[in-house]
Amino acid sequence: MRIFALGDPHLSLSTDKPMDIFGPNWDNHAARLEAAWRAAVQPEDAVLLPGDISWGMSLDEAKADLAFLAALPGTKVLLRGNHDYWWNSISKVRAALPGGMHAVQNDSLVLGGVAVLGTRGWVCPGSTLFDPAVDQKLYERELIRLELSLKSAPAGMPKLCMLHYPPFNERRQQSGFTELLEAYGVERAVYGHLHGKACRNAFEGIRNGVEYTLCSADHLEFAPKLILEA
Repeated sequence: MRIFALGDPHLSLSTDKPMDIFGPNWDNHAARLEAAWRAAVQPEDAVLLPGDISWGMSLDEAKADLAFLAALPGTKVLLRGNHDYWWNSISKVRAALPGGMHAVQNDSLVLGGVAVLGTRGWVCPGSTLFDPAVDQKLYERELIRLELSLKSAPAGMPKLCMLHYPPFNERRQQSGFTELLEAYGVERAVYGHLHGKACRNAFEGIRNGVEYTLCSADHLEFAPKLILEA
């Protein structure tokens, strides 16, 4: 089994949310994503989708986007992003997912001998966007959720973490997220959320034993990125 990652597909097959308003690189992006996915991913593979999956405002509105992804090759593992307004209770989300799709929230999933886990994350302290009055509680809550997910992984199994938000601020400083990943021995972490010019300052590479990869769809030209062979 090979494990790929592709974040932020921002699908809107049943809603009026065209992504090309954000630039020509988003033109016809769903068709380009499908072509690149089918060219790279085999049925025995898995693709991680760390957030901002559908613009649907409800599960009903998201169904067409989920069905579109479900029809593509491989197992899909979903994580909630900040724009996944359709994602309500985890039990309802899991009940609505087509076959071959899994959602991670406060837990983990074993794929090919690797524990896949993670949480949405949040804006990190030290960021220009971080407002302590608004963001501190959300940040701390996401740290709790990440640790729950980490603790759920089978002992001794390699861990692959999905985050939607970057686990750093713009200055790439340590955060509670990076400290947890290091403390629990996570080997690989993927994240999204960033688009366009914001990707230029994103950290990718190995830091304190953890290898980080930015996998926003437009950053990858809508082609799933191979993360590891399990």
